[in-house]
Amino acid sequence: MRKLLIACLFLLGVGFALFNFKGLAAQGEFDSIVLDFREDVPAEVVQEQVRSLGAQYNSEFSESDQLYIIKGDRNLLKTLKKSPLAKKTEYIEPNYVYKALEVPNDPEYSKQWNLRSINVESAWDETKGAGMTVAVIDTGISRVPDLKDTKFVQGYDFVNNRDQADDDNGHGTHVGGTVAQATNNGYGVAGIAYEASLMPLKVLSAEGGGTVADIAEAIKFAADNGADVINMSLGGGGESQVMQEAIDYAYNKGVVIVAAAGNSNENSASYPARYPHVIGVSAIDSAGEKAFYSSYGAGVDISAPGGAITEENPSGGILQETISYDENGKLIPTFAAFQGTSMASPHVAGVAALVKASGVTEPEEVLGVLKKSARVISDDALNYFGAGHLDASAAVKLAVRGQITFRDFFRWLRDNGYLNPRFWIDGGAVALLPKIAMVLGSYVLAWFLRNYFPFGWSWSLTSGLVAGSSGLFFLRGFYIFDLPQWPFRMMGSSIPELGNTIQGSGLLNPIFASVLIPFALIALLLGHRSWKWFAIGSTLGVASCLLVSAVADPAMLWLGNGAIARLFLITNALLCIGLAYLSSKGEEQTA
Repeated sequence: MRKLLIACLFLLGVGFALFNFKGLAAQGEFDSIVLDFREDVPAEVVQEQVRSLGAQYNSEFSESDQLYIIKGDRNLLKTLKKSPLAKKTEYIEPNYVYKALEVPNDPEYSKQWNLRSINVESAWDETKGAGMTVAVIDTGISRVPDLKDTKFVQGYDFVNNRDQADDDNGHGTHVGGTVAQATNNGYGVAGIAYEASLMPLKVLSAEGGGTVADIAEAIKFAADNGADVINMSLGGGGESQVMQEAIDYAYNKGVVIVAAAGNSNENSASYPARYPHVIGVSAIDSAGEKAFYSSYGAGVDISAPGGAITEENPSGGILQETISYDENGKLIPTFAAFQGTSMASPHVAGVAALVKASGVTEPEEVLGVLKKSARVISDDALNYFGAGHLDASAAVKLAVRGQITFRDFFRWLRDNGYLNPRFWIDGGAVALLPKIAMVLGSYVLAWFLRNYFPFGWSWSLTSGLVAGSSGLFFLRGFYIFDLPQWPFRMMGSSIPELGNTIQGSGLLNPIFASVLIPFALIALLLGHRSWKWFAIGSTLGVASCLLVSAVADPAMLWLGNGAIARLFLITNALLCIGLAYLSSKGEEQTA
């Protein structure tokens, strides 16, 4: 009885909260009220009401719609809605005031598609990163004109062992500009956390190379000198204990560490992005697709704009002011568009600074905010995008609220498609319901076959049913540090799915999604007392997988996803059932 009472009180509380919850639709500001009179109300009645209220047309275009505006606040709005006047109107509502999002006056800002793609303008309504320090561990930073108004703190040149960490390559200046380029200064381009301070730490030479010893010292220097965020747009192969210790040291001091995933287009991020406590960042292009060069897979936590300059899209790079050598070998400032995960990483570092400035301080919590607020890409079998695309606005709003409320939870469910019934049918990393249907279907087929040819159950038959129908599907989304991901995809795939496992495609390969593999297994194992039942079970499992795929998602390589693909799958499923029937004929023994 007590539990029932508590449950009832809980439901009443939730109902009361939902009933009284006022979302964004009721939170606007206004100082006037819109009156829209019904068309069947006589004009003289309308005019009488208008004169008594002192209302006027919104514009000459609204006269025919009998749309009027009256000065008033929420109290007058409530009064009007309860008055007899309400019966003469289509609606009475606030004349909300919408404001332009902050758009910088930097003349080249229109070319920065990358900042708009992460919704940074809306984030600036909350914070611009004031009070934060971002350490840029790179080739140094030169004070080009568009960094003139950017705040700097003392850095260090670990290559030449001096206090002044000037850039002699151009890479570090470009990266630093993405984080905190002076903004709203009427010149050049904008940066993400443009009220934050930059700490230039030079560990890479003019040629772009540097040692893990210097990088590790720079990480500790940043942690000891007040850095809130560290960005490392660098990487390579080889695990280093000294680097891991430095990262752990900075992390334990509350520093958020961000690094580029690498530009080798390989199925694993490079170091230091692969280390624990480092946020690994892959790169996307202006269309939101994985950049052609970006590494992916293990070690990638989130994706951000890195640019992709192609013949079709020559302006697809990340534009910032940096330095370059003129014909006389002199370093001069220049605006240049670069591409790479090196350009993606500072986007995340800049947003991490905004999140920290909003009150979320612990590195683990910052990562949680970045991941929960990212725009999820559902079809990402190879982990191109990690948690999804970086969203500065959503991250800052989540951070400002300080905790995840019911409203945040439902927004997250809605924005990521979990409230859409189709997500649970054919969405997400693993399509759960079809997989369950495939396994159950294989057992149903085996049960029917058992009625004709009595046999017992064994691990051989059972493992065959699973291998043919679904595989260990829960392994497909596994990512273990420093291990390749493709073996998990192999183990998590059924026999028909093995043809698209390595490349991570969602399209079934007609060679594997057919009777060919079951036929080969039967031919090879039919003479073996125990393994024969594995082959028969696999054949039934394949039949179930093909039948469910024909109904749920018949997408096939070369055949499309229409009637031809469905017919192909159903035909081969029936052939598999027939093959299993013939292989079991005459058997009345324990499988």
